Amino acid sequence: MLRVLGALVVILGFVATTATPVAAAEVKITVNGDPITDVQISQRLALFKLEHRSGQQAAIDELVNEALEIQEAKRLGFTVSESDIDDGVLQLARQLKLSVTNLTQVLTNSGVGMQTLRDRIHGSIAWSKVTSTAISAKVQISEADIDAAAKAKLTAANSFDYILKEVLFLMPNGQGSASQRTAQANQYRKNFTGCSSAVQLALSYTDAAVRDLGRRNANQMPDAIADELSKLNVGGITAPRVVQGGISMLAVCSKESSDDTTFIADQLRQTAGNGALKTEADKYLAALKAKAQIVAK
Repeated sequence: MLRVLGALVVILGFVATTATPVAAAEVKITVNGDPITDVQISQRLALFKLEHRSGQQAAIDELVNEALEIQEAKRLGFTVSESDIDDGVLQLARQLKLSVTNLTQVLTNSGVGMQTLRDRIHGSIAWSKVTSTAISAKVQISEADIDAAAKAKLTAANSFDYILKEVLFLMPNGQGSASQRTAQANQYRKNFTGCSSAVQLALSYTDAAVRDLGRRNANQMPDAIADELSKLNVGGITAPRVVQGGISMLAVCSKESSDDTTFIADQLRQTAGNGALKTEADKYLAALKAKAQIVAK
């Protein structure tokens, strides 16, 4: 949700410094009458430093854009509460695997006040409200183009529908030896004769389970697995893979050719939609900036 997340991940590699005392603020720029002070600019530069970014003009541009975004959200009747911003700070802290207290300390040690981060999050939330309403309605995607692109992505590996079973050699809470369990899974694979006897064969092993995965299209699976399955006949089983909870193999119970592009099209539609939405959002913000009264003091 918040564009601040990716940029601030580098906070984890921060270098502690001594916070600089804050001097009295002086207005440097107004955006439609709303002030941006020298303190805000210097604080945004300090935040940039945490992100391995630099440039006073870039910091000013970001502050101007945020002012415009917040103003537009207000014009459209959207509000951003302190509670919304608190949630944004918490979301960021979790993304960074920090508590809010520790995140505050990271910022403070680098001379950045928490209000600076809260200001950025305020702008991000406000703009997301504008984007999801006023801007998203302008985004149009050609379904014909999506369909053609999806068909072009069909390959020998992803043109199948399967009915699958998963054979899992369990390692609860990571207990046990992965190499030992893999060896047992390979033994199972060597003796595997088909889905009808999968459960009975699993009974010969300790903590081995079989579960039905049902019908799956190749495009629902990672490319490496889809490629391996495409080379197997009905009654085949994939090589063991370490997964969460144990060692996994997929058994092919049914295999049919398929030109279904539903899953490919969904992925393309999302990618195209995100790209088109960003393009429209950038245009919208540029138009706001062109009409705004931005005065340098």
